Amino acid sequence: MIRPTVARVDLTALQSNYRRIVEHLTRGRAPRAPGVIAVVKANAYGHGAPQVARALEDAGADLLACADIEEGHALRAAGVRADILVFGALSVSDLDGLFDCRLTPTISTPFAARAVQAAAARVRRTVRYHLKLDTGMNRLGFRSDNIRRTLPELLASPNLELAAVYTHFATADDPGSPLFEEQRARFERALHEIDALLEDRKEGKDREDREGRKEGAPYVHAANSAALLRDPRVWYDRVRPGLLLYGIVPPPLASAIPLTPIMTLGSRIVAVKGVRAGEGVGYGVKFHAGRPTTIAIVPAGYADGLDLRLAGCGAVLIRGRRAPIVGSVCMDMLMADVTGLDVSPGDEVVIIGPQDGDALDVREMAAQIGTIPYEILCRIGSRIERVYK
Repeated sequence: MIRPTVARVDLTALQSNYRRIVEHLTRGRAPRAPGVIAVVKANAYGHGAPQVARALEDAGADLLACADIEEGHALRAAGVRADILVFGALSVSDLDGLFDCRLTPTISTPFAARAVQAAAARVRRTVRYHLKLDTGMNRLGFRSDNIRRTLPELLASPNLELAAVYTHFATADDPGSPLFEEQRARFERALHEIDALLEDRKEGKDREDREGRKEGAPYVHAANSAALLRDPRVWYDRVRPGLLLYGIVPPPLASAIPLTPIMTLGSRIVAVKGVRAGEGVGYGVKFHAGRPTTIAIVPAGYADGLDLRLAGCGAVLIRGRRAPIVGSVCMDMLMADVTGLDVSPGDEVVIIGPQDGDALDVREMAAQIGTIPYEILCRIGSRIERVYK
C-alpha cells in the first residue's frame, strides 16, 4: 500500500533535461563540445539514485558521479554499467569496493593517495583516478599553490594512473563574489604546473596544450550546474550538472536551457475541521485564528523532510488555490488554512508541483525558509514512496 504522501518522478523529463544540457554545450562550443558527468550523489538529490542513474545511462550518460564507495556499490547493484566517479574522501573507507564495483576514485589528499596505492598494489591492479585541487574552497583537494611539493609522490605511484584533474567552485552561484574568478585563475595556473610535472616525467615527448591533449592524457573538469550556466570558460573537457538534471536552476541564476522539474510531491486531505475565532492551532499554538477558520489536515510532516519553518510562510495547493500552512509542521502532518474553499477528505494536495494553473516549485520553497533547493530535495524522507513515470 502507498501512503497518501507520494513523490512522483518523471524519468522522461529527466532524460529530456540531460539531452537539452548536451545540446546547450554543443551550441556553445562546437565542434569540441565538453562531455557530461551526471551527478547522482545523495540518492540523486532525493529522486532515487538507481532509477535516475539507469535512466541517464539510457539517455547516453557514460560517466556518473556519486559521493562515496557505498553509493557506488548501490548503483552497481542496481545494474548501472556506466563509469562511476567517487567524489568523496577515501581516507577511512573500505577500498576493496573500488575494485569490486569498478569505481573511479577521487584522490584529494596525500593520505588517500598512499592508501589507494597500497590497496591497488595488494590486488595487483592499476587504478585510474581523478585528482582534485583545492583552489579556494578549503575543503578537499591538494592545495593548488603547493602542488610542486605534494604531487610528485602521487604521480610516481606505480599502481595509480592520472585520468583527470578537477576543482570545485565555492561561489559559482554568487555573481557578486570575486572568488569565482580567483579560483578559475588559480586552477589555470595549477594546470600548467601539472602539465610541467607530467612533462618532466615524460622527457622527449612533445607537449600539447589542453585544447589538443594527447589521447590518454588527463582531462579537466570544474563546472557544476551554476558554473556551467555562468561561464563557458570553465566547461573544459567535461561539466558536472547536478541540480540542472533535475530541472532546477541554482538561484539566483537564470537559464536559457528549457528544463522541466522532474519531481512533484503531493498528498491528500485526511480531515477538515473548524476553528473558532481566537483558538490556537498546532504545537506551541503559534497560530491563532482571527476569525472562524477552516483547517485541512495533510499527512506530511518533518519526518517526511518538510521544514518546520514552512509554518507561517509556506503554502500548499488545494483545488488550484494556495492554502497557507499554519500552526506548526508536525512530525507526521501539517495544517493548511482552507477557509472559503469547498474541500473534503481525499482532495489532492500539492506540496511541490503544479495544480490547475498555479505551481509551487523548490526554488520558491527554499526562498521562503532561507535555504537552498538542494536541501529541500535531499531531505524528502525515505518513507515517502517514489513513483516513477
